[in-house]
Amino acid sequence: MRKNKTLLFLILLTLGSLACKTLVPGAPPATITPTESSEATSAPPSASDAGSAGLGDSLYPNFGNGGYDVQSYELEIAVNNVATSDLSAVTTIQATATQDLSSFNLDFIGFEIASITVNDQEAEFERAGQELTITPVQALTDQQTFTVRVEYAGSPESVQSEALPFQTGWITYDQGSYVLSEPDGAASFFPVNDHPLDKALFSFIVTVPKPYEVAANGILTETKDNGATQTFYFSARDPMASYLATINIHDFDIETMQSPNGIEIRNYYAAGLPADIRKPFARQGEMLDYFSGLFGDYPFEVYGALVMDTDFGAALENQTMSIFGMDMIDRDDVTGTELVVAHELGHQWFGDYISVADWSDIWLNEGFASYCEALWIEHTQGASALDEWASHEYQDISEFPQFYPPPGSPTADNLFNGGVYERGGLTLHALRLTIGDEAFFKTLQTYVQRYGGGNASTQDFISVAEEISGQDLTDFFQGWLYAEKPPELP
Repeated sequence: MRKNKTLLFLILLTLGSLACKTLVPGAPPATITPTESSEATSAPPSASDAGSAGLGDSLYPNFGNGGYDVQSYELEIAVNNVATSDLSAVTTIQATATQDLSSFNLDFIGFEIASITVNDQEAEFERAGQELTITPVQALTDQQTFTVRVEYAGSPESVQSEALPFQTGWITYDQGSYVLSEPDGAASFFPVNDHPLDKALFSFIVTVPKPYEVAANGILTETKDNGATQTFYFSARDPMASYLATINIHDFDIETMQSPNGIEIRNYYAAGLPADIRKPFARQGEMLDYFSGLFGDYPFEVYGALVMDTDFGAALENQTMSIFGMDMIDRDDVTGTELVVAHELGHQWFGDYISVADWSDIWLNEGFASYCEALWIEHTQGASALDEWASHEYQDISEFPQFYPPPGSPTADNLFNGGVYERGGLTLHALRLTIGDEAFFKTLQTYVQRYGGGNASTQDFISVAEEISGQDLTDFFQGWLYAEKPPELP
């Protein structure tokens, strides 16, 4: 995610003034529906066999759920009214139990649930806040594969993130809708194990009234004309963290191209946007090939950008399709906006292909993507421009430490602070200066090879850096990631 820097500064000031109103980590948002239950009956579960209602994240212990591993999600959604996002939906989940399970939880907010089945048998369910607890007729055994089908309807509720002071998830506005879910908004439109530790494959079958269209993750495999409506079929065939799943509805202008090395690119622009809005995205192909040379091959089947005709103060690296608000694009500063494009593209490796093991490791996403901005500056403007970038970043961090806290220890109510971005990116530059270019880029490549497709922690990255450089980097990382004031640049 890249926030508008002016908005980021205002948010940080606001968070400081609202410290007394900090959300409790793991507490449900205020908009969550009251408890409800189905009429199905079954034997009461054994507490010892119930899946946990959270994965024990250090900042958000109730995010995600324990006891099973999701293999795939299929979201079949009919949008009955675009103006209100009135939906009729079925989510089908293929999963594997990782323990004996008498019951298990999904994260899900709002909607009226019509039915839930587990392995084609009607299951009992209860709701309390964001937690949807499902009790199958027959208990599941360790390593058993199972299928969950949830049928539901309604409009997505407004979700106030625990980590950000603005709405996340499925967001409806005058011209359509978009999805911006990091870190906890996915549950606003489908039942999910909502933590990056449980990555899965996704398919989307979305029906909308004409002339609306759909943009989602992965490959568009089919478009079906139903007369007054049309159905779009998308397939994301690489493991993906749930917060990166996106469904966006508008009338789109679609632009296709390839990188020089043949990577497919498709960009979706809300219809009616001025033509020059496309200029900052013209070099995506060059960026894809450049970053592939630095980090390893681009890890997915396709890439592209999605630009909506509204402001929301951020861009987000939805896997294979980064989303941008209009206020993230400066049409008078194409070169500057290219850095935002480079940031979200860098996330495809750092954040999407390698996802955090714990949300406290968020600098592994944002610091790395911020340094991708610096690498693009170096590539397009030369080494002296990189030095100027480093000097400017260090000056900001030194003069305004309250806005750039240590990147290794963010707080639950201020996850996306300036420290995980700017100081996180500068940490990587300092590492490069400390161990040299050869060891630095080999460290990045080894890190991608070793943890790509899965999850990593800060300690995982440190271990790779020490292995490749042959140096003890304990003091280096302690100073840059955890000390109140950053060390001097090497």
